Amino acid sequence: MSSITDLLFHPLSNAIMTVLTGVTAIYWLTTFFVGDLFGDADVDADVRVHGADVDTDIDTDDVTSDKSFFQKALEFVNVGKVPFMVVYSVFKFVAWIFTLTSSVVFGLAAWGWKSVAILIPIFFLAYIITRYATKPLIKVYDAMGYNGEEPQELLGRIAKMKSTISGDTIGAAELKIQSDIIRINVRSKTGEAIAYDADVMIADESADKKFYLVVPEVTLSNIV
Repeated sequence: MSSITDLLFHPLSNAIMTVLTGVTAIYWLTTFFVGDLFGDADVDADVRVHGADVDTDIDTDDVTSDKSFFQKALEFVNVGKVPFMVVYSVFKFVAWIFTLTSSVVFGLAAWGWKSVAILIPIFFLAYIITRYATKPLIKVYDAMGYNGEEPQELLGRIAKMKSTISGDTIGAAELKIQSDIIRINVRSKTGEAIAYDADVMIADESADKKFYLVVPEVTLSNIV
């Protein structure tokens, strides 16, 4: 028993991963007994919304439709198709196993605190393996009806223009939902010109759900 304990907590790299994995185990035990094993404690790669497409594939200098590096990193390991906490738990478990194994194979006990350096390549390797380890879970969660975050209704929300639009021109606008920045395709509902950086209200969406129709936000300065 003492040898197992020594392996779990020595050297420092093993101790770090053992504690992190233990915290995750406590989380799942608590979640299981609370009865929310497949609940909402997950983070999608981006917020899903009702209606029009939120991709802004528009050829302007002011607009970019690229997803952030963080979003792409999450999508690579199937977050959004599988709950974030499930993916995160798989990642930590894989990293923990590799850490324990490497400490034996490479004799990391002699490294002391410097053994934490082994976590850098291990995290990278665990990240790659997590992608394939979670793939079988995609079908499981799909069969359960899991579709990531609950869709968000955008109509009536205030957004900020990220391009200038008028007439039938389609531009882009951004709005914040929770901690996520959402960029959407927009067109002026009345055809009037709306300037870059202006605040607009999302009033409707196109029949083909390709973009939203916006109007300038009503304020004291623009109604006087």
